[in-house]
Amino acid sequence: MGESRVFTSMLMFLLMCVAFCVSEATTTKKPTIIPPTALPPVHKPCKTMTSCETCLANVSCLWCQTNGSCMDYPVSYVIPPASVCKLSQARWGVCWVNFEALIIAMAVVCGTLLLAITVCCCYCCCCRRGRRRSSSSDRDDEQFARRREEIRQRADERRVERKVKHDEIRKKYGLIPDSDHPYSKFEND
Repeated sequence: MGESRVFTSMLMFLLMCVAFCVSEATTTKKPTIIPPTALPPVHKPCKTMTSCETCLANVSCLWCQTNGSCMDYPVSYVIPPASVCKLSQARWGVCWVNFEALIIAMAVVCGTLLLAITVCCCYCCCCRRGRRRSSSSDRDDEQFARRREEIRQRADERRVERKVKHDEIRKKYGLIPDSDHPYSKFEND
């Protein structure tokens, strides 16, 4: 029951991701085809841009909301230091998400994906191990039943041999009437 919930939630998460990607793809502007003879656009220096939208059109720029300035992204750092701009006020990629929220969202998505992959791998390994155990336990049960039957047959053979020996001893001492000898010891009642 719990496994089906995990798979259902993973499926729902995957569907939401696909729906989000599809909606993003439909809302973004269609790229214009640049003729092969045209030169690539030259980007202005980041310091000359005055709005967030124009600043973030260039991926090498970072917009700082605190002082409303556009600056070069500090590529020597993965995350811009607080001396450049506070994370809660820094914008990169899109204007409506601050850098702090972007990092948290990416960490949550990556963690969820890693957790889902780990759960799937563990589930698959446990299922395979369970199948192997059931087939090996079936073989063990068959071997156990075969040994038990062999032991029972040997015990029956020994029982028959003991009965024959005991009957011979009883005949020898006259405890069992022998049909070959009609005469038997006369007993008074």
